[in-house]
Amino acid sequence: MAATHKLIPRRIAHAVELALADTPVVCILGPRQCGKSTLAESLSPERRYFDLDQEDYALTAKDDPAGFISALPEYVTIDEVQRVPELLRNIKVSVDQNRKAGRFILTGSANLLLLPKASESLAGRMEIIQMHPLTEAEKERREGLFLRTLIDGQFKPEIRSAQEASKMSLSARLLAGGYPEAIKRTGHRAQQWHLQYIRMIIERDVQDIANIRDSSQLQRMLEKLALQSSSLLNASALSRELGLNRETTDRYLDVLEKLFLIRRLPAWHQNRAKRLVKSPKIHLLDSGLAATLMDLDVDQWNDRRSDFGRLLESFVIQQLIAQAGWTDGRLRFWHYRDRDQIEVDCVITKGSHLWGVEVKSAQSVSNSDTKGLRRLAEQSGAGFKAGIVLYSGNSLIQLGEGPFYAVPISKLWEL
Repeated sequence: MAATHKLIPRRIAHAVELALADTPVVCILGPRQCGKSTLAESLSPERRYFDLDQEDYALTAKDDPAGFISALPEYVTIDEVQRVPELLRNIKVSVDQNRKAGRFILTGSANLLLLPKASESLAGRMEIIQMHPLTEAEKERREGLFLRTLIDGQFKPEIRSAQEASKMSLSARLLAGGYPEAIKRTGHRAQQWHLQYIRMIIERDVQDIANIRDSSQLQRMLEKLALQSSSLLNASALSRELGLNRETTDRYLDVLEKLFLIRRLPAWHQNRAKRLVKSPKIHLLDSGLAATLMDLDVDQWNDRRSDFGRLLESFVIQQLIAQAGWTDGRLRFWHYRDRDQIEVDCVITKGSHLWGVEVKSAQSVSNSDTKGLRRLAEQSGAGFKAGIVLYSGNSLIQLGEGPFYAVPISKLWEL
């Protein structure tokens, strides 16, 4: 496993470099502690750096945002800009006066575009790049070409023995997650880090983006959502379970999503598909955080197979979405479920083209496991390109007629 985050190349770095070459403001958004600041400093070590987590900078910026921006050098990095969203308006003014490329690198641990105070448009002046916790491909120092291989239709049958498979167990990968500090630790120490991380986010960062008096309710919701990971979101039922009204529940879900703790994966549908379920699925972004909240241990793979199965689905969704950042920014992600309860865990679209991904924790796959993928192919027509069943076996196998394949989950980090 990785020794230190600084030694791990981040695949998204190239996208940031391209943006800096032709765009005045480049904003790197992602969860706190995922490596945004380290990446920004490594790409442009010569520029001045201001961390708004330092109270003196934050107070100065809040008291006089125009003065703060006007006093900055031409090229600057501003870290954790969501703490003073009023700066964005003044950055716009500064950029309109001097539109040189790469002037501002911003980082944010909350989705700025969803924050009321950050509504001032930087359209045409700013490129936003999403950064994620470390993927398994990055941890293995691989290029992360799984998604590219799928999109290009390059999967070919391949028989492989168990001895050739990755040595690290799948359950261990799920529990480790992708936060650089967490993966330095193992077992109880990693769980402690996850718990402290959640506490810090909820007690501190929430107040930057929302006026919530009782943060303990927010933590209870996050714990409940971890146990429901990969399930259809039923906000009304969640409200009843937590003793909250629906308006408060919706607001709390928004806050957790803005802080990159959860993801609501929307349902794929098209107009001619009348019988599709349109509720989103809920996923936690990091499998390590989710596993800690679910109180899972590595050796419980067989005893709590259902929990590990749902965690695995969230893990795969996260790996794919993170890889999209350096594969093709036009890719979009969904889930599929119809009223016959036939479903596909992940639907990937690019324009009119579509791919389906089903996730299984089993070590074997049969043609029956393509039922959802084949229904999706019927619904999407000529746009359907391929369907794969990710499983914990070793060989890549074609499943029946058509572009349907069983693919080892390990390909996510081996390619």
